[in-house]
Amino acid sequence: MGQAVGLRSLYCGQVSASEIGNSVTLCGWVQRIRDHGEHLSFIDLRDHTGIVQVTTDRITDIKPEYVIRVSGTVAPRPEGTENENLSTGTIEIRDVEIEVLSQAAPIPFALDDRGDVEEITRLRFRYLDIRREKMQRNLRVRAKVNSAIRRSLEDQGFTEVETPMLWTPTPEGAREFLVPSRLQPGSFYVLPQSPQIAKQLLMVGGFDRYYQIARCMRDEDLRADRQFEFTQLDLEASFITQDEIHEFVSSTMREIVSLTRGTEIGDFPKMTWREAMDSYGVDKPDMRFGSKLVDLTDILGSSGIRAFSAECVKGIKAPISEMPSRSKLDALIAKAKSLGAGGLAYFKVIQEGDNLAFESPLAKFLDEKLTAQIIEKLDLVAGDLALIVADKWEKAVEVLGAIRLELGRNGLNHDDLKFVWIVDFPLFEGLDDNGRPISAHHPFTMPHNDDFGLLDSDPLSTRSQSYDLVLNGWELGSGSIRIHRSEIQSKIFEIIGISEEEAHSRFGFLLEAFKYGAPPHGGFAFGIDRIAAIMAGEENIREVIAFPKTQSGQDPMTNAPKPVSQKILDTVGLRTLPKASKPGSN
Repeated sequence: MGQAVGLRSLYCGQVSASEIGNSVTLCGWVQRIRDHGEHLSFIDLRDHTGIVQVTTDRITDIKPEYVIRVSGTVAPRPEGTENENLSTGTIEIRDVEIEVLSQAAPIPFALDDRGDVEEITRLRFRYLDIRREKMQRNLRVRAKVNSAIRRSLEDQGFTEVETPMLWTPTPEGAREFLVPSRLQPGSFYVLPQSPQIAKQLLMVGGFDRYYQIARCMRDEDLRADRQFEFTQLDLEASFITQDEIHEFVSSTMREIVSLTRGTEIGDFPKMTWREAMDSYGVDKPDMRFGSKLVDLTDILGSSGIRAFSAECVKGIKAPISEMPSRSKLDALIAKAKSLGAGGLAYFKVIQEGDNLAFESPLAKFLDEKLTAQIIEKLDLVAGDLALIVADKWEKAVEVLGAIRLELGRNGLNHDDLKFVWIVDFPLFEGLDDNGRPISAHHPFTMPHNDDFGLLDSDPLSTRSQSYDLVLNGWELGSGSIRIHRSEIQSKIFEIIGISEEEAHSRFGFLLEAFKYGAPPHGGFAFGIDRIAAIMAGEENIREVIAFPKTQSGQDPMTNAPKPVSQKILDTVGLRTLPKASKPGSN
């Protein structure tokens, strides 16, 4: 960080022992005042770089959060009064002149991160909340993420292109925010959910490699990792394979981690969707701990034991540091049932002489051979816990995967970063009410090169050229290779029941563009709010957004959304409906 200019000569956090004897001028907020009497007081002066101690004999009317300008001489602190918790803890500013630049009313909560403050209060006074050290750090981490993205992608030949915020309705699943047109009364723009169609048009336009740090809007229910308006990295490239896109994004993620964490990460492993589901029970596996799901169907499926009579029997060596209590085991069984499984079998491994045995209500149904086979296949030792679910494949892996996550995430080192690419997702995710396949990603996703023959004979077994990047069990983002050939696109529309007329009504301008020579292309997008939260060590993305909404979609600081006058509505040709009467009212 360079030297300060203007009203100050240095930032507060820049003052060091090398400045002893020099005159400096500093500006900032009064963090704390300590009056020691006998004409001796201390002011902790704060700016975004840190805190420095100011020693004075005339405190007069200065109060916390006043904005002041201090001119004085840098001096060493008296021996024994140093503060090792501050970068400026060995020096102080003496012989000072103080100028009050701005007064402050009493603040509604402390800004020193020492106590918990209700989130609604923090959002109501967000301009104060972001003065706090944690929020300053979080938002600067976010800025580093953006900087790393731009640096990495531009080094890889990408060009930043901005796409419109006023867009046309798109065929994606989430609700869109409407923007009425004043010049065309009764007509509306929408705020874009993503630049998906725009970036494909850029490929038709020959831009080759595009990226954008894009603002996106979706009118959907909110939670800790979702907002009405969010930011994503959006990229698209022509004449490439999905492996090349993976490397573009992996290189960008390595740059982000290097700049924000100061650590280097290597290559990202890849795993098919089927492998992820079969081994971890989820398509966004948390790779920070082991305990893969193991297929026990060949051992237990035909054992004649009623509890294991099912299409699929899956087991895991539970990822635990100590044996759960009986109440915890009962809670796990209840969780399995709440997820739709018939139950959850558990087996504690004990030592009986020279052999290992099981302790469980179901142990009496297992002979020595079955017990030994399960122990070998799950790689169990004395003190381990085995958990087993029997059901249809989809349900067995889903339930055991959820149990694995619940047990395995306790006590994890949250500084670990484990990336994995998930590839070969199904092209279709099921059937609609009319028995037609439903696109799992979007209808422009290219089928897997080896599966074109399945489109007619077994469409639900068709894989797609789509992929997700997963970090620590979070889906960071997804992408796909797009369909660029009209005969393939027509085939997909036919399979999912979109007529030619409907296709042109919904996607007309994109399909028209593809008539004029569309290159093979593909892309990817990931949520910047989410990756910034992970890099900052936060669970909630609101902690890395300067001015977020609450979970009800409100802004306590500005009171948005709020009504506007009928005069304003008249200019865009709108009228509001009267509020519905409450039940029982006249």
